[in-house]
Amino acid sequence: MTKIVVADDDRMFRKAAETTLRRQGYAVTTASDGEEALQLIRSELPDIIVLDLIMPKLQGFDVLQALKQNSATAAIPVIVLSSLTQEQDKQEALDLGAVAYFNKATYSLGKLVKQVEHTLTKGQESCQS
Repeated sequence: MTKIVVADDDRMFRKAAETTLRRQGYAVTTASDGEEALQLIRSELPDIIVLDLIMPKLQGFDVLQALKQNSATAAIPVIVLSSLTQEQDKQEALDLGAVAYFNKATYSLGKLVKQVEHTLTKGQESCQS
């Protein structure tokens, strides 16, 4: 079964994403802050990660950078879903290795599922960002 880690400090979003992705047949674990996310990802080695950028303890940018610098986690695709709307934030996340970047204000769980499926089947290519 495909494993997904959803890392976001918003409890409502985590629950909604977890429920939606589980309904699609994925095994989902969640983290509420950056440190927890990094520990969970290193122990679970998921197939894909959904990552918020603004989180307590460790920002998503730092989590992404740490993942990409570790050979055990560098190849795991990361989809960023953030409230940051500046082009420079999106570009930084993509430069750090994210495969897609979605703005929370305009996302839908349907788009998230579509991106997860696309990433898992097509690799690192984004279907929409």
